[in-house]
Amino acid sequence: MSSAASRVFNGCRALLAPAKASSSTSAATKTKPTTTKKPRAKSPPKPKAPGSGRPVGILKAGPISPALAHFLGASESSRADAVRKIWSHIKTHNLQNPQNKREIVCDAKLKAIFNGKDTVGFLEIGKLLSPHFVKTA
Repeated sequence: MSSAASRVFNGCRALLAPAKASSSTSAATKTKPTTTKKPRAKSPPKPKAPGSGRPVGILKAGPISPALAHFLGASESSRADAVRKIWSHIKTHNLQNPQNKREIVCDAKLKAIFNGKDTVGFLEIGKLLSPHFVKTA
């Protein structure tokens, strides 16, 4: 075997030796001086967003379209609250297709906010609600 190859294989044996058996490592640890581990320093708290008490994103209430305002009974709403009330309406009036629960059969109130569609997939609800939320600067 060449000297370069023997250095590589001997190095691998040295790396793998502690993983072979715990008895050989326990003998090796007895001869080494023990060191005490330093306690880990706590990471500093993450900086909070300014005004962290206010809701942001889909929880932030904002102005909505007149059609959605008529459905919800309020002039402002968050996206989460609007979706929650729409699902409440769907469940109370049993508007899910019994054969395909992913499909919602729209009544007159839902047609007003879902562009007059007769049926809507449950994943479409968020997309169809987007135009009802007025963008504010």
